[in-house]
Amino acid sequence: MSQSAPTPTRVLVAEDEAIIRLDLAEMLREAGYDVVGQAGDGEQAVEMARSLNPDIVIMDVKMPVMDGITAAETIGGERICPVVMLTAFSQRELVERARDAGVMAYVVKPFTAGDVTPALDIALSRWAELKTLEAEVADLGDRLETRKAVDRAKGVLMAKLKISEADAFRWIQKTAMDRRMGMREVADAVIAGMENA
Repeated sequence: MSQSAPTPTRVLVAEDEAIIRLDLAEMLREAGYDVVGQAGDGEQAVEMARSLNPDIVIMDVKMPVMDGITAAETIGGERICPVVMLTAFSQRELVERARDAGVMAYVVKPFTAGDVTPALDIALSRWAELKTLEAEVADLGDRLETRKAVDRAKGVLMAKLKISEADAFRWIQKTAMDRRMGMREVADAVIAGMENA
């Protein structure tokens, strides 16, 4: 079991090819996830995400009715949960479209459990970061600037301190709380202090 939490992560699987969808659902169950639903097209994925409220959705890019990126944009836009994209293509414009749609991670086919589970972990971690930042920053313009500053500061901390992305975010978050500062102030200080060091 890869999940140490008592309640397993609830996953919605959206893939139009039934064999791949069933294999993926089985792979996730064996890895300790709770597969709460399976969708065969993008529109169904959005409806199921709204009604089932999963912790995360794993979805194919190429889907009938509504493509996976549009569905991901809707799910992310409604702040339901993070989305991990499955794709047989690693085309740059597709990856950029997925990123702009708010996709938190993606996996290239063919994949193994070893490819899928870390992508789910990364997506859940990034989603938690996003929620934390959004709770702190109410204004949309400030929110984007704060996110950019925190992302840059994470990069600086990861490079200088040789720590993971999640540890870098926790460091910024903890420092902000300890010093009663905003996360953006801490991020700006990290960037100013360490990039020049």
